[in-house]
Amino acid sequence: MTENSGDWERELVTKLATAALKEQRRARLWGIFFKLLTFAYLSLILLMAIDWRGDGVTGGKKHTAMVEVNGIIAPGSDASAERINSALQAAFKDKNTQGVVMRINSPGGSPVQAQTVYDEMKRLRKLYPSIPLYAVVEDVCASGGYFIAAGADRIYVGKASIVGSIGVLMNGFGFTGLMDKLGVERRLLTAGENKGMLDPFSPIDPKDKAHIQTMLGDIHQQFIGVVKEGRGKRLKEAPEIFSGLIWTGQKSIDLGLADAIGSLESVARDVVKAEEIVDFTQKEGIAEKFARRFGAAAANTFAEAVLRASIR
Repeated sequence: MTENSGDWERELVTKLATAALKEQRRARLWGIFFKLLTFAYLSLILLMAIDWRGDGVTGGKKHTAMVEVNGIIAPGSDASAERINSALQAAFKDKNTQGVVMRINSPGGSPVQAQTVYDEMKRLRKLYPSIPLYAVVEDVCASGGYFIAAGADRIYVGKASIVGSIGVLMNGFGFTGLMDKLGVERRLLTAGENKGMLDPFSPIDPKDKAHIQTMLGDIHQQFIGVVKEGRGKRLKEAPEIFSGLIWTGQKSIDLGLADAIGSLESVARDVVKAEEIVDFTQKEGIAEKFARRFGAAAANTFAEAVLRASIR
């Protein structure tokens, strides 16, 4: 009886000790988690402060304001209309800005985003008539990139820059032949006779194709109108200009699509007459990147901590 009682007591003590250890481990894990959370929060505040100090700092000197249009023009990208327009607004508002240069290196993208930027460029040029707005092309200024460039007072290019592609496209794939070979039947149900338009698993309907072609033609005419408005009498009478072809920078000057050979530095120095260049481009900052990545990392750490605490 005494011996059994001793075993029971030892077992109870062991259980209590194990439970205490588990509780200590839980507390330690939560403590580590909240320390990391606090450290990350303070780091984020510090990085945001660094970003704020770095944006739009001009030092009180006369300067050329630079706004980059780099990459695909699309919502949520560095070359989104929201970012570009915000940068342009800040550049024009700065009292030390002598001229604004848009440095473009883009194959194009969304016509809606490009039109939004073009409209804002026109508005700012009217609002600040004494501040010139130039476009400087680096490697590529095609399609939507050129749509934006057309809104500048003058366009400068490199001799080997790629310029043009004034056209509109919509592409996709068709798998009907492959499906026939595999013996796969497509079952498409719609409410609305045109809802399944251009379905890649169904044969293309000539009526649908004609409708899309008309829509693309409308957008193309809008693009042509913007180029004619922006370039005016400088544009040569050549039908191939609006055919979707691309040209070198030198040839684009001959066609009136661009004005002269020039770089960001040469335009700032020789045209704007303000050699100091201040970058107003709004990119995803250190704080934004940290916040986005930390958000995912914190969620994973939290879930892992909860899981460990619950199974130990």
